[in-house]
Amino acid sequence: MNPLVEIVLVALLAVSSFFIFVGSLGLVKMDDFFKRLHGPTKASTLGVGCVLLASIGYHALQGDGLQPRELLVTAFLFVTAPISAHMMSKAALSLMMETRPRLPVAQRSDAAPVQPDEAPLPPPQDGA
Repeated sequence: MNPLVEIVLVALLAVSSFFIFVGSLGLVKMDDFFKRLHGPTKASTLGVGCVLLASIGYHALQGDGLQPRELLVTAFLFVTAPISAHMMSKAALSLMMETRPRLPVAQRSDAAPVQPDEAPLPPPQDGA
C-alpha cells in the first residue's frame, strides 16, 4: 500500500481516537444532564465516523471494494445518534429536571451553597 495512504488512514484513526476520548471525558466530567448528553453525541459521532472512513478506505485500497456493512453502520450512526439525543433531551425536559432539587454541596462540582428557603419538590406519585 502507498505510504501516503497509510499516513492518511493513521491520521483518521488518530482523529477518531481524539474525538472518542473527548466525548467520554465530557460524559464523565460534565455536571448537568444536557451537558453530559451533548459531549458524547457530538464527539463520538465524529470519532466513529472517522473510524468508519478509515475502514472504508482500507478495504477499498486492499481491493476488497466497498463493504456494505461499513456503509450501513455509517448511515445508521448518522441517523440514530441525533434522534436518540433528541429523544433523551425531550424526556428530560418532560421530567422537568431543572425544577428537581439540587445535589448536596459535597456531591456537586460547583460549590455553590444550597439556599435554606428552597423547599424540595414532593416525591413523585405512583399511579394516576
